[in-house]
Amino acid sequence: MHISDSTPIDILLVEDSPSDAKLTAKTFQKARVLNNLHIVEDGVEAMEFLRQVTPFEEAPRPDLILLDLNLPRKDGRKVLAEIKDDPELRTIPVVILTTSEAEEDILKSYELRANCYITKPVTLKQFVKAVESIGDFWLTVVKLPPVD
Repeated sequence: MHISDSTPIDILLVEDSPSDAKLTAKTFQKARVLNNLHIVEDGVEAMEFLRQVTPFEEAPRPDLILLDLNLPRKDGRKVLAEIKDDPELRTIPVVILTTSEAEEDILKSYELRANCYITKPVTLKQFVKAVESIGDFWLTVVKLPPVD
């Protein structure tokens, strides 16, 4: 499936920081990335959303997942492992977007089949640039898998 300029993409943002979630949403909007951004605050909600469990029965299958590693209730590493072990979900690209620069987190994420790993920049300007680059790359350059 190729995303056309007029087709919104469904993005699931799994982020427990309200300020980072709000900034990510604003950045996609400012960059004019046509998307439906769905935000959940922890790993349990992420899996409920992906499996369309209450209260997410009407949730769409996301075209892209932006996943923080350090989440309450269910860690992002466990979420990534569940996604990539599930035949129904494993083709959804998962971008790790986290503050962790730890080598073991980077290595473990790729071992769990993350599609890419981005460390959240410290400054506001750098963070905005990182989110814009996600939009530019994943939504204009990459060909995403078809949605069943």
